[in-house]
Amino acid sequence: MNLIILFKSDFIEGTKRVRIRDHRLTHILEVNRPSVGDELRVGLINGNIGGGRITLINEKRVEMDVVLDREPPAPLQCTLVTAMMRPRVFKRVIIQVSAMGIKRIIIINSYRVEKSFWKSPVLKTDNLNKYLIMGLEQGQDTIVPEVLIRPLFKPFVEDELPDIIKGTIPFVAHPYASEKCPYNIGKPVTLAVGPEGGFIPYEVKKLVECGFTAVHMGERTLHVESAISGLVSRLV
Repeated sequence: MNLIILFKSDFIEGTKRVRIRDHRLTHILEVNRPSVGDELRVGLINGNIGGGRITLINEKRVEMDVVLDREPPAPLQCTLVTAMMRPRVFKRVIIQVSAMGIKRIIIINSYRVEKSFWKSPVLKTDNLNKYLIMGLEQGQDTIVPEVLIRPLFKPFVEDELPDIIKGTIPFVAHPYASEKCPYNIGKPVTLAVGPEGGFIPYEVKKLVECGFTAVHMGERTLHVESAISGLVSRLV
């Protein structure tokens, strides 16, 4: 936890002091191990970041006087469209993408996605928010990404995706593409990444018809989370 995320409910009414009693307190006590007078990095959810000076700390609560005087990091100019994946991988990817600064994440279906994945608890709103906030804590950010769930591939690509990619340069990751992924586009991008095994040819064709360029990263086959990190670091 590189940044302690604060919520409006943490503030003691009428003051700039916060009181924390939940799992964040456990982290502060066991990892930060601060004393009264020490300062921790804090940030208000969807707001500014700054510092919190500890005024009281014990096993039941910590209180801090906070100054939120800096804007959070600028978001990455990237919209991520990714196929649903195995739940334990999905959790890692959502945390990772949130930490990277991607602010729009769209989860779609693909032929190679198992139907059972869509029934996983990881897609519940409370769990998604928890993973997103974990990513924000890691990346020292406060702006919660938007996550859209679109379990029908064809209607999404035909009806919604054309508007989503407007003003961006769209790419779809495909290991058998003829074009190599470019570097440092310098403009907003939309990146589509398939499930383990990749999109099937029909899905790649539909995305290309929508305006995407199919690109590859070389001869090596990567796990989804590694592919997303590698592609985003090259494009943005």
